[in-house]
Amino acid sequence: MALPLDLSRRKALKILAAAPMLPLGGMATASLLTACGGSDSNAASPASTAAFSSAAFGGMAAPTLADPNAMAKTSVASTMIAKFADGSSRTYKLAYQPFFMTGDTVPNTAGGTIVAGGYFDIDNQPIIDRSTAGKERQFFSDCPDGTSLLKLDNPTVKGVKGNAVFAVVQFEYTTRDQAAASMYGRLPSPIAVLTLDQDPATGKLSLVSYANVDTSAAHGLWITCGASLSPWNTHLSSEEYEPDAALISTDAQFKAYSKNLYGDETRARAYHYGHIPEVTVHPDGTGTIKKHYCLGRISHELIQVMPDKRTVMMGDDATNGGVFMFVADKEADLSAGTLYVAKCKQTSSAGAGASTLTWLNLGHATSDEIENLANTLTITDIMDVVVDEKVGPTLDASYTRIHFNGKFNWIRIKPGMEKAAAFLETHRYAALRGASMSFTKLEGTTVNAKDKIVYSAMSQIVKSMVKGNEHSTDIAVDKAITSGAVYAFNLKGGQRDVTGAAINSEWVPVDMAAPDALVGEDIASDSLGNLSNPERIANPDNLKFSEKLRTLFIGEDSGGHVNNFLWAYNVDTKTLTRILSAPAGAESTGLHAVDEINGWTYIMSNFQHAGDWETALHAKVQPTLDPLIRANYKDRFGAAVGYLTADPTSIKLG
Repeated sequence: MALPLDLSRRKALKILAAAPMLPLGGMATASLLTACGGSDSNAASPASTAAFSSAAFGGMAAPTLADPNAMAKTSVASTMIAKFADGSSRTYKLAYQPFFMTGDTVPNTAGGTIVAGGYFDIDNQPIIDRSTAGKERQFFSDCPDGTSLLKLDNPTVKGVKGNAVFAVVQFEYTTRDQAAASMYGRLPSPIAVLTLDQDPATGKLSLVSYANVDTSAAHGLWITCGASLSPWNTHLSSEEYEPDAALISTDAQFKAYSKNLYGDETRARAYHYGHIPEVTVHPDGTGTIKKHYCLGRISHELIQVMPDKRTVMMGDDATNGGVFMFVADKEADLSAGTLYVAKCKQTSSAGAGASTLTWLNLGHATSDEIENLANTLTITDIMDVVVDEKVGPTLDASYTRIHFNGKFNWIRIKPGMEKAAAFLETHRYAALRGASMSFTKLEGTTVNAKDKIVYSAMSQIVKSMVKGNEHSTDIAVDKAITSGAVYAFNLKGGQRDVTGAAINSEWVPVDMAAPDALVGEDIASDSLGNLSNPERIANPDNLKFSEKLRTLFIGEDSGGHVNNFLWAYNVDTKTLTRILSAPAGAESTGLHAVDEINGWTYIMSNFQHAGDWETALHAKVQPTLDPLIRANYKDRFGAAVGYLTADPTSIKLG
């Protein structure tokens, strides 16, 4: 199908699939802020005994072809300045240290070895790339994404000399097979638990073992993207770009997924995907997974649980997507609750726009009852759907025209199927109910608990969000901003839904607007090829907020920056600082801001698909950088998992 001009290479691959990472010097996947000395020195020194008061980041310039090696790997030339209550400060020079590169053979928890980032079928057997005769090998990912760092009481993993710390890492997809055919969405996403040895004296993290999580009980995983750590210490994954059940019989991507997972291209069921998997890590370094079916079947980019342990905000990485909220019945339990979607009233069309929000109640359900429906129902059991835009206008009044994925659909719900529609055909049902299904690629979501603000990344402000577009519903800004923006949603209690019923949460978004510093700027191509101002964010994707650092971290998935960046935005000083540059062609993923584990502060950050060239964007740099990136990242099949650190020892903020 024809690709919209505003799509990034990654998004283009995702559409085409339906019809990376780094060596020992590449971009951060798990970042550790570490001390390099006093306020004017890089020599090691003990942490201040005074209370920590604030942090600021010293930025770095974007790399250029004057130093092509810096463009072809993760570059870190930034600092963190910590200030303390006694007036002292300390500057930390940031650097990068990997755990491994995907495709490496690493120790597993059983005492043997395993391929890092490797793919497995429903029986936990390796999935083999046989595309090139004589080079058969297990598929492994070049796209690590959501990552959570956590600790457990009484760990039992052998081989840990210091403190046992665990990381859950999920792998979104692999870009291609060895014969260069696209593999996006054609393999079941793997997810793994890493056991890390934390040096009590320095905070350094080292890999001890790697455990692949058995996903068979969850019917396998579909395109796992962003992730978050729950307040109850579990890893909340995601499944984005839910398979369209109306087109599943002709979906070559989904058939290939089913074949690779089950050995049968007809066995996988569309309604098993597009949900929220949750991983529980065990003291022995292994993990188990369950999938929650009652948070709506949407393009789950990332979810964020509020401090009440019940209210959940969700990214919806779709065209004609919505702002969705879930309120669980019980704390620390996502197995039952009520699903809401926003109705927006635009208050400004200037720039990125602004709106107030009210909420539509889509229904209450348990995960078990929706999974039972997913086990048996098809879309024809739930609703009649017409996707043909020539046939649709000829239908009778029993059909309703809705906006769906940048197109028109005509639908009618079958008797008694409202709940199934709400939780298994959530996008279509929300549009039918009159929700504001206008958003284009609402991605990472995170919470600033002190100020009661949720931040959400809108990767692009285009199409259904812009005046004059026939698929705009309630949101219509004056002009497209292909570079996107980050919106802030103010949270309040005492809210009622559109029927007047009380919403049982103190963390309900009531409005949304984008801070000026967090709006991207489209430009004509500059001397390097950038189509977005390199001194501002472009196509924000991953977001995480650090309460202690009072900093919003922003990772890019940009079709406008030649190198994607990781940014730090101080919400008090309103200062935006570039702190890391990913390899050219790579996306910044996997953020997790960890305020404290055993006294040490960490920031997780991954990247994907280094050297994934977009013709217009990378034309000026590709000839120089492609051989360097291939040398760095296993001919572009590999990606490193590691952390941002400093030399020589890590930081304790106290």
